[in-house]
Amino acid sequence: MDQTHLGRSGLSVSRLCLGTMNFGPETSEEDAHEIMDRAHTEGVNFFDTANVYGQSAGKGRTEEILGTWFASGGGRRERTVLATKVYGSMSDWPNDTFLSARNLVRSADESLRRMQTDWIDLYQFHHVDLATPWDEIWQACETLVAQGKVLYVGSSNHAGWQLAAGSEAARARHFTGLVSEQSIYNLLTRDIELEVLPAAQHYGIGIIPWSPLQGGLLAGVLAKQDGSRRHNERNQKRVAEVRPQLQRYEDLCAEWGLAPADVGLVWLLHQPAVTAPIIGPRTMAQFESSLGAASLTLTTEQLDALDDIFPGKKPAPMQYAW
Repeated sequence: MDQTHLGRSGLSVSRLCLGTMNFGPETSEEDAHEIMDRAHTEGVNFFDTANVYGQSAGKGRTEEILGTWFASGGGRRERTVLATKVYGSMSDWPNDTFLSARNLVRSADESLRRMQTDWIDLYQFHHVDLATPWDEIWQACETLVAQGKVLYVGSSNHAGWQLAAGSEAARARHFTGLVSEQSIYNLLTRDIELEVLPAAQHYGIGIIPWSPLQGGLLAGVLAKQDGSRRHNERNQKRVAEVRPQLQRYEDLCAEWGLAPADVGLVWLLHQPAVTAPIIGPRTMAQFESSLGAASLTLTTEQLDALDDIFPGKKPAPMQYAW
């Protein structure tokens, strides 16, 4: 598995990021441990989670599963670049949500406890908090970094201007600031090409795409004769909305002799500023099926053919102005 730097930082991470959102509600602790062990075997060292992950198993459950895996030893924690997120509500109390200094510091301590570790490699803001000033956010992060509890800071679901505002506020404080941004990005959803990608490139912020296959739509959904996605009313509606594009896409992948899921992932690896798409397997088989993409490359002609099916966006304002 190839490695790359996370944004402008010196931190080396694998070109695929293991997303753990299914660990707990969909994947048993034992199976999750096996997937993480296999990830290390394959050279995937970049793991992403969040304090709220756990859903039906309870918020925080996913971090706890990582904690028991780290506690089993064998250098598991030392070999892992661990990313978690903060923002979502962990209780009904008003200060257990968003990005206040209080919540940032207390949530970090709780995540460390659940994950049975002394440090978080990448602490990410799960969503933008327009009510909390950047100076307050950075003051809390500076404290966490000084204490050795956090090494790097990233964002998620932020707009381009928010990346700029945060980066400039950090620069004024002589603080490293954001090194990554986690955004939805795939062949079907290319909105971040307008302003987020240009801002990320300008500030040296690595992009970590989530939902790289648009909830499975880019994984060969039309060719699958069984499977819950075809029978889910909501997904059937989504498929119907883009069916002509998906049919062209799957036909093209078949012509190339490549799996649609692999093409969707490797396309992201060709995009500027992208560090590592997040793969979120429920099973070992799903994890194994994602590994092939990291060893593929697409030609210029293939990339152009994909752009013809799924048109991208020019950086703003060129997309809409003369």
